[in-house]
Amino acid sequence: MTELLAQLRSPILLAATLAAGLQAGTYYTWACGVMPGLAKVDDRTFVSTMTHVNVAIVNPVFMLSFLGAPALAAAAVVASPSGARGWAIAGLALAIGTVAITAAGNVPLNNALADGGSRGAFESAWVALNIARTLTSTAALGCLAWAALRS
Repeated sequence: MTELLAQLRSPILLAATLAAGLQAGTYYTWACGVMPGLAKVDDRTFVSTMTHVNVAIVNPVFMLSFLGAPALAAAAVVASPSGARGWAIAGLALAIGTVAITAAGNVPLNNALADGGSRGAFESAWVALNIARTLTSTAALGCLAWAALRS
């Protein structure tokens, strides 16, 4: 089994790093472009757009990267040699943190907005949570890339 892990180490670390990068890029784009753009529209347009996007994003491609990032980070922990394992563990913890922020914060806000909630109760909290998951996913990317370099 040790020989198999050694052979799969590089592909696993590469896949984990790529998945973390997809997540970081998604949240970064929302933080830097989408939400600042939506901040300039009227309430009806904002609520309609966010509601439609929140439904559309729950698709197989996004879910594969969303759930795949922590799963691949976990595989990276197992596959990493001792000198890189700490970085892979940090990447895993940060990837799990990203999912936790989304599940505990962004998703309930999305659901409340879809159920008739107000923009005022949604926007600033959602933006803050998105910045938090931008930071955790970007840090996960950095940790996993460093683990790959140290492997």
